[in-house]
Amino acid sequence: MAPPPPASMPLQQRLMHLAQTLQFGWFVGHLTLLFCSLRYSLSYITFNFYSRWARFSYRTAFIAAAATYGIVVYKAYRARSRTGSRQQPGPLALLGDENVQYLLMALVWLFGRQIPLALLPFTVYSVFHVATYTRANLIPTFQPPQQSPAGGASPGGRPSTKSSPLADTIGRFVKEYYDASMTLVASLEIFLWFRVLGSAIIFTKGSWILLAIYTVFVRARYSQSSFVQGAIGQGVARIDALVANQSTPPAARQAWETVKRLGRQATDASDINRYVGAKGQVPKKAQ
Repeated sequence: MAPPPPASMPLQQRLMHLAQTLQFGWFVGHLTLLFCSLRYSLSYITFNFYSRWARFSYRTAFIAAAATYGIVVYKAYRARSRTGSRQQPGPLALLGDENVQYLLMALVWLFGRQIPLALLPFTVYSVFHVATYTRANLIPTFQPPQQSPAGGASPGGRPSTKSSPLADTIGRFVKEYYDASMTLVASLEIFLWFRVLGSAIIFTKGSWILLAIYTVFVRARYSQSSFVQGAIGQGVARIDALVANQSTPPAARQAWETVKRLGRQATDASDINRYVGAKGQVPKKAQ
């Protein structure tokens, strides 16, 4: 993330400097997503799912999501171009980028029918992105760090700076709740797969195509996210404990073992690392 403008600049110039960056557009996109999600949640709890404001909020939230992830993908492409890299990643390698995956899913949800649960993972991400940008850029722009009084030098002899208490509070919040929130996102994405599966079972229009697309997305998330792997592992362990109960019919145990075997086979067969030429490539963290 780009550093805030120099403290020596006047406030108006610092704000202009900040607003002219792509990173600020990324921040505005996440902030818009949060406001639209809040507005849509109000329509949802009042059972006005398909009111004009509900539809507008839902679509605008995913437009904002697509814009934010599009900015990240564009910046990564521009960074590779500036370094003079002639070899751009192939289609499969590009699809292995988490930001590309979320960009594509944002577009799928944007043009598909409304599924409220689809908004929640993007919303959780946006909470932390807005918080991080506010701490690292907005607060230092409005309130540049002040040097500590004489005698407050760091052990290295350099004068120490005093950060904003609000920035420190945001930093503690992000550090304390990040892992739990990413686990929540992983669980929501898994629950969403079952939600889409339910629509496919009752043959909702376009649901089988959506199920196929979202299954590919969840498979990619499983290969890249330890949080998704942990959430699925916990779910499997809970079902194992239930099936191990003596009151469980043998047919149910056999069916569960068959499901696990088919799941392992599908996971092995769909391992993208078999088809991506780059070795040891580390997928970029979703932003």
